[in-house]
Amino acid sequence: MAESLASECTPLKIKYDSCFNAWFEGYLVPAVSASSSPEKYSEYSQRKADEFQEKCGKLWEEYRTCVQKSLKEKGLDTMLQQSREENPLSRPPPLPPSSSSSS
Repeated sequence: MAESLASECTPLKIKYDSCFNAWFEGYLVPAVSASSSPEKYSEYSQRKADEFQEKCGKLWEEYRTCVQKSLKEKGLDTMLQQSREENPLSRPPPLPPSSSSSS
């Protein structure tokens, strides 16, 4: 696993990454089978989101707080905010339809 932006945050990052990876592994396989029905998938997604919050939410908040503190101490928080204002995240453009040629 990679180091955190701030070395003092690395232990929190390792704990969070470990929690997330365990949660995500349990999310993938059932998500595929639940995707056959929009209602099933919606219910499944909500259960998994709740599970994530219960298992990993506190670790995420601790790690995020540590990184934000480090960004501020390094003066990067202002640059990050300016970047977000200049180039806000938006939805990616839709993919063009795939063209299949039949010969």
